[in-house]
Order: sequence, then structure tokens, then C-alpha cells
Amino acid sequence: MHLLSLSRVSRDFDVSLPWLNRVIEREPRRRLRAVDEVSFEVARGETLALVGESGCGKSTLARLVVGLYPPTAGRVEFRGRRMQMIFQDPYASLNPRWRVKRIIGEPIRLLQTAARVEEVLVQVGLSPQDGEKYPHEFSGGQRQRISIARALAGEPDLLVCDEPTSALDVSVQAQILNLMSELQRRLGLTYVFISHNLAVVSQVADRVGVMYLGRLVELAPAAKLFARPRHPYTRMLLDALPDLAMSGRPRTPVAGEVPNPLAPPPGCAFHPRCAHANERCRRERPEVIRHVACHAVEEGRIDLAVHGT
Repeated sequence: MHLLSLSRVSRDFDVSLPWLNRVIEREPRRRLRAVDEVSFEVARGETLALVGESGCGKSTLARLVVGLYPPTAGRVEFRGRRMQMIFQDPYASLNPRWRVKRIIGEPIRLLQTAARVEEVLVQVGLSPQDGEKYPHEFSGGQRQRISIARALAGEPDLLVCDEPTSALDVSVQAQILNLMSELQRRLGLTYVFISHNLAVVSQVADRVGVMYLGRLVELAPAAKLFARPRHPYTRMLLDALPDLAMSGRPRTPVAGEVPNPLAPPPGCAFHPRCAHANERCRRERPEVIRHVACHAVEEGRIDLAVHGT
């Protein structure tokens, strides 16, 4: 049985003008669909990464998973005891007026256990004495270690990580990713890992879900997705990565812009940027078939040769 299951989960936001402005300007109510019928499952001990450009709905989906937002439609099922979230910005997510021991101890304050705070500080590579300090006394990487310690304090089964390394230097990113992998092995953690950085995702993910304008357009094991991407959007993202293997593959910058989510294109939302789009793509929204939502893949109009060859 899976630890986490999402079934056709959607989330809408009311982005209407104030009532008086709508009356004066004769504007209707406006609703933005940030997440659109997303379904996936996460097994215990697995890392599922969700990737996509800014504004594709990744962070909203993370907040739906942990219950910070209720879904407008669909169902989120969690079969563990506890889940926690690690936020993107280690500077904004820690209360600057609290000592570290209080920040970490807040999720377990009813247990009144200083020993647990010291234990998780050591687990993330800090010292028990660091609990007496304030967040401003630490570097960005150390602050993110404190965020991880806070998440671990309540002994969660699932950690939802919303771009946990994007605000850090590259060398520090590697240290945090290594720490998270070590903690996963030692504690049996399950991760939902949100990122726009495919290079980072390739290091940590067991499976990868690719999101575009609120929808999950491809879901595959990480090795398979990086070697043999199926959706044209996945291919575009991978083509923009530097060729670290020095194979001679040209790097192609990401083309086009994400459409306005208040006025999404008809049919497939990706069709204005897709070289494989035809009339059906412009008219009919593709459903997810064998873990990819693409008419061109379904009809065999895309060469699925190994990527980069």
C-alpha cells in the first residue's frame, strides 16, 4: 500500500477584483486553476520529484499534500502518522526572534524534551550547543539544516521539500542533498521533492513527475525519464541542460513562455510552444495515457529514441 495517494486533485483560487471594481468595470469573477486534476502515488521510502517552470503549480501542490490548502476537487490520502514540510527560503522560514532550540522544539513542545532537540541537531550535522543561538548566527546552509532538524523533530514518515536547495550556493546544495539522502537511508523517510532544477532532481529522485500549467504531463522512473523523455515539454527542459557528459549534444534554450493561467490555451496547454502540435492538439486536451499526456506520443508522431543520441 502506498504512503501517499492523490486522485484527480485540483485547486482553484479566486483572483477576482474587489466587488465594487467588478460592478464599475462590469468584470465577472475570475478563478485561477493552479492545480488541475493531478493524480499520483508515492511508496514508502521513495523520492518522487515534481519539476517544471515557475508558475506550473508545484508549490501549490506541495501545500495541498501537507494540508495547508484544501483541494477544490479530488482526494489526498496519507497513510502514515505524520508529515512535515521543508520550505524554500531558510532566511524567511525561521523565526529570527527565537533561539534554535525553540524553533526545533515547537513541533514537539507538548513532549517537553530537550534531548530530542539535541538529537536532531546532531543528526543534521550541527552541535547541541547550536540550540542556544539565533538564526542570524548561521549561514544559509546551516539554516536549512535547522529547517530539516525542525521537520525531523516530530518523527515524520513523509517530508515535502519545496525547492529546499534553490536559495543556496551550488557547493552548499550538494551538502544538503547528501544530508537528505543519508537521512532517508538511516530513517526510512519518504520525500516529495519540488524543484525546477533537473540537475538536482537527477541526483535525488526515484521517479519524476513533470508539471505544466497545473497538470502532470509525464511521470516516469528517473533513469527512464532522463534517458528517454516522452513528452515534448520534458524534452525541451532536458535539452536546455548543460552537456556534462561532453557527448557533443547541443544545448537548446527553453523556447517560449508559460501561458497566462487565467486564459489557458484551448486543447493541449503546451501546443503554442510545441513543434509537434497539430489541429487535434489545438482543439482537444490530452488525457494521461500510460503516464504521459500527449496526442503526438499517443499517435506515434514523436521519435522516442534515447535522448541525446
